[in-house]
Amino acid sequence: MWRLAAAAHESAVPRIRHAVRDLLRARGLVGERYADVTDGVLLIVSELVTNVVAHAALLTPEVVCELAIGGGQVRVAVEDGHPHRPKAVQSDEEQTGGRGLMLVKSISLASGGSCDVERTGSGGKVIWASLPLPAPREADGD
Repeated sequence: MWRLAAAAHESAVPRIRHAVRDLLRARGLVGERYADVTDGVLLIVSELVTNVVAHAALLTPEVVCELAIGGGQVRVAVEDGHPHRPKAVQSDEEQTGGRGLMLVKSISLASGGSCDVERTGSGGKVIWASLPLPAPREADGD
């Protein structure tokens, strides 16, 4: 389990996204085979951290991102101290925002993964999403 905490400020979005990208690379999740997973995880991280910065920063001084790779999946979780539990809603096409959680849910479900929002023991919340890793390639036999 990898974990990074950052101040709930705009600068946290690229900082956490780049750290997650570097971790995925270090774990070998690179190349065309993993492109959908890594792109999905990075978009999810960007959306969830942006939501904390935009909507929870007044009540929570930091955002925490966790990443776990194992069991055939990548699981990303973003935690904040704000008690409001967001809902994925369809937005009006004229709105310029409000689609982040719906996007996270769509990416997760389209890949065969899942996502949810849970309360933390301290009264905040953690939003997580898991994406399946591609099945291992079978060894070529002669």
